[in-house]
Amino acid sequence: MTNVRIGVMYDRSWAPEGLPAFAREVEQLGADDLWVVEDLGWNGGVSAAAVALGATQRLRVGIGIAPAPLRSPALLAMELATLARVFPGRLVAGIGHGVGEWMAGVGVAPASPLALLEESIVAVRALLRGEKVTVDGREVRLDGVQLVHPATEPPPVVAGVVRPRSLELSGRVADGTLLAEGNGPRDLESALALVRKGGAGADHTLTVYAFGALGDDAEQTLRPMVEGQAGWLGRAPEDVFTVSGTAAQAADQVRDLAAAGATTVVLRLFGPEPAGQLGSILEALRSA
Repeated sequence: MTNVRIGVMYDRSWAPEGLPAFAREVEQLGADDLWVVEDLGWNGGVSAAAVALGATQRLRVGIGIAPAPLRSPALLAMELATLARVFPGRLVAGIGHGVGEWMAGVGVAPASPLALLEESIVAVRALLRGEKVTVDGREVRLDGVQLVHPATEPPPVVAGVVRPRSLELSGRVADGTLLAEGNGPRDLESALALVRKGGAGADHTLTVYAFGALGDDAEQTLRPMVEGQAGWLGRAPEDVFTVSGTAAQAADQVRDLAAAGATTVVLRLFGPEPAGQLGSILEALRSA
């Protein structure tokens, strides 16, 4: 089996009461990660992560992503430290810009999204380490804030970003980078170049989300998501990368992402029995 970590997303459209059973099932299948989503109006990322961590024994849980405009760095660090102390070594904290229209819709759109994200990540990481933090930045203000119960094993903080300047920012201040669905091997190579330009070292991780579906109708199943993502990414639908087809083909596509630099591939699976699809892909990876 390839040395890349294999994760699965608990899709935002799935009801939260199904999360504990799903988390236990994918843990039994041998998945490395489960990632939860924090999109405005859907589920809370920190609370969902707590549910998944509490339902499992080994699974690493990622928050992908907490929108920086919605989250005070002090409060986010408090929440993350609580989870990290109770479930050491099993949490990854993703932070991103958030969708601009959504942030404006709740009155928290920053004047400088780049400054807010950078200042938030720097502050959260320092607070998790137990430091007393003072920030007088363009967007973040903290005056001698310190956690009473900092993380004994600080979780990695990764930046969920897309644009070149944000990728450089991630390389400068984050432990890793999280890329959205649709990015293929060439996109990963380009992203890594920008992350390294920002100053990332060899230990900087790269996590990539990937639309996934198995079966003869996989392309049809994924078409609505692919077309929507193509518009958001500014590319043709045929240039949106997916993990799909037979289990063997999907396993090869995961390997392609790993070869391009992905350290974790998180499958966002569509169609019937997503856990069963995950199991088939994991088995194909193991049998190679």
